[in-house]
Amino acid sequence: MTARWPDKLPSHDRFDYSPITQRADYTWPNGARLAVYLGFNLEHFAFGDGLGARIGPASPEPDVLNHGWREYGNRVGAWRCLALFDALGLPTGALVNTALYDHCPDLLRAVQLRGDEIIGHGHSNAERQGDYSEAGERALLERCRDRIAAECGQAPAGWLSPWISESKVTPDLLAETGYRYTLNWCHDDQPTRMRTRSDAPLWSVPYPQELNDIPMIVARQMDAKDFATMIIDNFDEMQLQARAQPLVMGIALHPYIVGQPYRLKHLRRALEPLAAARDRGEIWFTTPGAIAAHVDRLAP
Repeated sequence: MTARWPDKLPSHDRFDYSPITQRADYTWPNGARLAVYLGFNLEHFAFGDGLGARIGPASPEPDVLNHGWREYGNRVGAWRCLALFDALGLPTGALVNTALYDHCPDLLRAVQLRGDEIIGHGHSNAERQGDYSEAGERALLERCRDRIAAECGQAPAGWLSPWISESKVTPDLLAETGYRYTLNWCHDDQPTRMRTRSDAPLWSVPYPQELNDIPMIVARQMDAKDFATMIIDNFDEMQLQARAQPLVMGIALHPYIVGQPYRLKHLRRALEPLAAARDRGEIWFTTPGAIAAHVDRLAP
């Protein structure tokens, strides 16, 4: 039997292919060429049910080992990370499960008092957003939007799906429920304007799957000192590349991982040169929302 190949493979049609070497030039605020942000994931997991990263093999529920390891981030790790960010004067984009407003409101209050951007990250990371019906997904986006607005006085501009899980209509629903950008896509080093069925604007702001402690430290079992060196090496190279065009460098962190004391030491070593470059005016250390707002103001 002769194979039949389609002329064109199925596509999402959210944006066109665009080589990074052939784009219009622009700058970030104060003439910076590289924008850097921290994606600080604050997550809550159902006890005895659902998904979650694991430090050891899954046990029959209730899986006390893996649940307790993740909860360390909310009780200890996040506070140690916030102290480090305070010492270096670094803002974060805080990716928030709204279940934390009931579980540990003190933590979210501390993040808000720092002036960090609050970004929607689902209600709990024990569930995948892509498993919902369209009506259920819309309700999730609206529920998280309204809870954050009630707690902070301002609705979130951005969204990161739990487990980066999307349905075919997630970008459409995000735009229709008032979100201005998504962090779900890791396809580029610059923001991308996405198409939506309502033509409402939605930006994709680069979110890292390499400079991210879960895939690197948990999945690939990278040592903390190597992860820190990876951040520094990526930063050095992106500074060189950004001479030609503006770029975005995100760093994704989870406090139950990098908030462990022996890893926090190496995270400090990685962030200190970035803070120094910020102080010298060489980079724009910012938040994802500020990045999306900046490109939205630029001429097409």
